[in-house]
Amino acid sequence: MLGSFGIQELLVVFAILLLIFGSTKLPQLGRGLGEGIRNFKKGLRNEETPELEDGREAK
Repeated sequence: MLGSFGIQELLVVFAILLLIFGSTKLPQLGRGLGEGIRNFKKGLRNEETPELEDGREAK
């Protein structure tokens, strides 16, 4: 279903977002979204490597 979005549809969505949030809020929203994704990936990597009591990673 998501594969059916074309360039025109994405431009319409971007224009609506621009109207709702304004040009000053969009970079902040993008930055926040990128930071959230980074933290999520970091959390997934940290779950895979158990830590010892003193905070070091187990080998």
